[in-house]
Amino acid sequence: MSKIAFLGTGLLGAAFAEAAAKRGDTVTAWNRSPDKARALETFGVVAAASPADAVRGATRVHIVLKDDAVVEEVLAAARAGLSPDAIVIDHTTTLPTLTADRAKRLNAAGVKYLHCPVFMGPPAARNAQGTMMVAGPKALYESVKADLAKMTGRVEYFGERADIAAVNKLFGNAMIIGVAAVMADVFTIAQASNVSADDAIRTLGFFDLNSLVSGRGAAMAKGNFTASFELTMARKDVRLMLETAGSRPMSALPAVAARMDQLIAAGHGADDASVLGIDAVQRT
Repeated sequence: MSKIAFLGTGLLGAAFAEAAAKRGDTVTAWNRSPDKARALETFGVVAAASPADAVRGATRVHIVLKDDAVVEEVLAAARAGLSPDAIVIDHTTTLPTLTADRAKRLNAAGVKYLHCPVFMGPPAARNAQGTMMVAGPKALYESVKADLAKMTGRVEYFGERADIAAVNKLFGNAMIIGVAAVMADVFTIAQASNVSADDAIRTLGFFDLNSLVSGRGAAMAKGNFTASFELTMARKDVRLMLETAGSRPMSALPAVAARMDQLIAAGHGADDASVLGIDAVQRT
C-alpha cells in the first residue's frame, strides 16, 4: 500500500487520514495543533512533529488547510522533507488566481502539484462519498487517478488549467451558501406567520432544485430571459415576503429586492425574474 502524508487534520483532513489508514495505507499526519494529529494514532496514523517530518518518504502529500496563506506557509515548511517524486494533492478551497500562481511556481521548481478541492464533509470522507474535482497536468492526474477514486464517490478531472477546480469549488459553495441564506429567510417568514420550520421544509420539498438549474438556470446561462415569471411580479412577491417578515433580520431577500429595483428601473420589468443575472451572461 501507499505511504502518504496529510498536512492539516481538522475535521475533513482527519476524516481523510482515518479512512486512508483503514484502507491499509501507511499514513503520517501533521497539524498545527498537535493534539488533533495525535488523536488519529488510534487508527494507526503516525503524528509528525513538523510538516517536513510528515512528508518525508511519502509518495503522496494531501493538504487540507484553511486558506492560501496557510497553504503557502505549510508547503514552505514541508519542502525540506519532500521527495522529488512525491505528488502534492491540495484539497484546500483557495482563491483561483493564487492557486494558478502557486501551481506555476511549484511546477517550475519541480514540485508535482494537483489542486483537488472537494464537495464532501467528514462523514463522506470517511466513507469515500461525495465529489472530488481535479485540475493540473493530465499525466500527473492519471498517475493518481485510481488512488483518488478510493477517497471519494466521484472524481471529476477539469483539465490542465491550474485554477479551474478552484473556480468550480466556488460555484458549488456559492450555491450551498445561497440556498442556506434563502432557507433562513423562508424560516423567518414562517416564524412571522406562526408556521414551524419543519412545515416550511415540507413545502420546499415540493421543488426539484436540479430541475430549476437545468431548466431556468440553463436558459439564464444562455442569456434567454423570456418571461415565464415576470420580474415585476417577482418583485411584488418579494415585497410580500419582506412585509410578512417585518423587522426580523433577513439574510438574502433584501439584497435581492434591491437588485430587482435596479433592473426594473433599467427597463427589465417585463423580463423573466432570472434577468437578475443579465450582467453575468451574454444576452441572446
